[in-house]
Amino acid sequence: MTESNETAKLILEGKEYELPVVRGAAGEKALDITNLRKVTGYITLDTGYENTGACQSAITFVDGEKGILRYRGYPIEDLAEKSTFTEVAYLLLYGEIPTAPQLEEFSTFLNESSLIHEDMLHFFVGFPQGSHPMGILATTVASLSTFYPIPEVMDEAVERQVLANLISQVRTIAAISYLNLAPPGRPHGRMNAS
Repeated sequence: MTESNETAKLILEGKEYELPVVRGAAGEKALDITNLRKVTGYITLDTGYENTGACQSAITFVDGEKGILRYRGYPIEDLAEKSTFTEVAYLLLYGEIPTAPQLEEFSTFLNESSLIHEDMLHFFVGFPQGSHPMGILATTVASLSTFYPIPEVMDEAVERQVLANLISQVRTIAAISYLNLAPPGRPHGRMNAS
């Protein structure tokens, strides 16, 4: 979102306040209430967050009412139909569709980063048979920082490397999570952490 020259006026208890108007990448307008509480003592109420933008993002644009989802300006339908997982991961991290050499290098990096710490296999064994893969994925991803501590200070290159590692490890964790779906009596579907 970018600041525009427009403002909106708000009158509370006889006092007038000006709120900046910001514009999103798709031309949508928003009132910037970042300092509303500090300046007025008031907060906003938006039941269900139907009128609230959660953040300013250069990566994602969502308009649920119109069914629009874009990553870096590309419609999700186009990405799902014409791009691979690795191409979209690269796009999210670097802001552009990779060239063939960039894709090959990034794909190699993801494959080399796909292993997870052996002790993490104990998590998978601890989940009940038939647990939903998303529950397993969410819980296990949350534990990654205990196995792979994140540096306190990161430059952009380190941050991208950490994110690329996460993307790669999520693929592995998702695959292992689905192994837990095998019905009882099919032991080949369960992880063996011994």
